[in-house]
Amino acid sequence: MSAISAIQRLVECESPTEDLAACHSVVDLAVDIANEVLSFPAEKIIENGRPVFWWGSKEPKILLLCHLDTVWPKGSFKTTWQISGDIATGPGVFDMKAGFVQALYSLINLSNAQNKVALVATTDEETGSLTSKDLITRLAKASDAVLVFEASLDGKVKTGRKGTAMYQITVTGKASHAGLEPEKGINATTELAKLVMQISAFEDPKFGTTAVPTVMQSGTTTNTVPALAKLDIDVRSFTLAELNRIDKSIRGLKSEIAVVEVSGGISRPPLEESSCKELYEKLEKVAKELGLNPIGSASVGGASDGNIAASTGAKVLDGLGAEGVGAHAPNESIKISTIEPKIKLTTAFINELLK
Repeated sequence: MSAISAIQRLVECESPTEDLAACHSVVDLAVDIANEVLSFPAEKIIENGRPVFWWGSKEPKILLLCHLDTVWPKGSFKTTWQISGDIATGPGVFDMKAGFVQALYSLINLSNAQNKVALVATTDEETGSLTSKDLITRLAKASDAVLVFEASLDGKVKTGRKGTAMYQITVTGKASHAGLEPEKGINATTELAKLVMQISAFEDPKFGTTAVPTVMQSGTTTNTVPALAKLDIDVRSFTLAELNRIDKSIRGLKSEIAVVEVSGGISRPPLEESSCKELYEKLEKVAKELGLNPIGSASVGGASDGNIAASTGAKVLDGLGAEGVGAHAPNESIKISTIEPKIKLTTAFINELLK
């Protein structure tokens, strides 16, 4: 079976994170595909109630880390699978089913890799890896290298990712009639609006630190002073110190007349360049030996399971997956011609790490 055929089968098996049955189906399919192309058998395990694909060592020194869930509800992508010239489109093809297949096919020509290597693919990455975080942490902590097959950035690997923190602010005021006696109420909407301006001021472009108020809810009827208002906040930064600064600032938000409550916190620490430097240099060495152009590296705003792995002190290299565009977007697609060269590079890279 060709790699592109395997990618097509996985893409057509739609697997939104929230659909547990669909996630079981895609892991079952991934196991079937792996067992068609590899001599050592793959299996499905259950971690905190969710399915996880596993191939190889139970105590790996080299961890190939992927996920098989997507952000796309079933039937929401216009055409589930389509090829036009060198471009293949479909839900999750770029993020990151092609990356999983590239990792899988990189193992075909590595003898006895199962003794030191594991390929693990989770099904809850798109919603924060809440059930798989402990598994990733345990495996990463004991490994010599964690290779994450998230999509590349124009072919470049990712040596830096922002950490993330998510919060919800709840402001409790007091309802009253908006026309007859508004002065007897405490307007939760206006009190929350004051906090929104403070939150926006927490940002610091120097460190790529953003604090973005997103979903806001308040009020009950048009003639009632709102007694309750809620706000979701998305915070990101390239440094843990900045995330801690923002965390302290958000938890310190107050109103003179309403009750302010804060829930949430730091969900994924940053993937800092220091965690990636050694593996990135080895990858460039391997690419040069293969006669390839320099791979290049980039830092990006989105987080991945690479952030979790790096927080354990592990050596990490992210963005080893597909070349394409449109993660989470209607134009999600990959370049077919890049698949085989990527597999060749990753095979050589893993082989170098096994020496």
